Amino acid sequence: MTTLIMQGKPVAAVYRECLQAKLAAAKAQGTQVTLAILTVGDDPASQIYRDRLAKTTESVGAAVRKLNLPAASTQAEVLAAVQQLNVDPTVRGILPMMPLPKQINERAVCAALAPEKDLDCLQPVNCGLLYLGQSKWGPCTPRACLAILDYYKVAVAGKHVVVIGRSNVVGKPVALLLLQRNATVTICHSKTANLSAIIKSADVVIAAVGRAGFVKPDMLRDGVILVDVGINARPGGGITGDIDPACYAKAAAYTPVPGGVGVVCNMMVLETLTRNLEEVKAHA
Repeated sequence: MTTLIMQGKPVAAVYRECLQAKLAAAKAQGTQVTLAILTVGDDPASQIYRDRLAKTTESVGAAVRKLNLPAASTQAEVLAAVQQLNVDPTVRGILPMMPLPKQINERAVCAALAPEKDLDCLQPVNCGLLYLGQSKWGPCTPRACLAILDYYKVAVAGKHVVVIGRSNVVGKPVALLLLQRNATVTICHSKTANLSAIIKSADVVIAAVGRAGFVKPDMLRDGVILVDVGINARPGGGITGDIDPACYAKAAAYTPVPGGVGVVCNMMVLETLTRNLEEVKAHA
């Protein structure tokens, strides 16, 4: 059996080309698309991600506005900053960096986002639309998983997909997006009984549990499709996924870590940023 390695780079390249064309067309009509990134405090991981996302955003032709608030900011100050971005007509999308400092209520910040400027399905209205099957704009990581499956022509309709993990940012929304595509979905988590037996029945496994090498070869049937969302630090440096690399020998296809899902995520942020650009053309 020849195993397909579902690299993220060619998927991201397709989206990059499309985004550049849309943004160039918008700019030609006098519309500058701006991404606002809100950070509170100096969390190193948030700063690294912010700077990388900003660089990617500028490389496709969009502008970036970084709004950095002190770690000691109050809830009222953060909400005021969100409202400032909500009413700014130059800002088309807002991405608050998580985690926020302990004194800030993250749910309140997410709820304060204007739904049309929410880029990662954090706002309750957008979550509800996703739940009702009335929106495809789920969080960026789940959409990256589906973008990879689409690119490599892996159909999920009628297939049994096991999602390992039930977080609001990956597990739950990816299950909803899969249901929109007529997959049969099982969500597994830390309290799931007979976990190995359930995973072994899967045609597709999406691992988002946050534990290095959690999925082992004896949990899988031959010919399974593996999508690894995990990003775990290696003791000696580098990162590894939630799926043990020994599993690859049993897979028909898999996403590598690094080089798989993570590579596509930023393109999903920018795709959401440009989701309403067609309106610019219609009203020009």
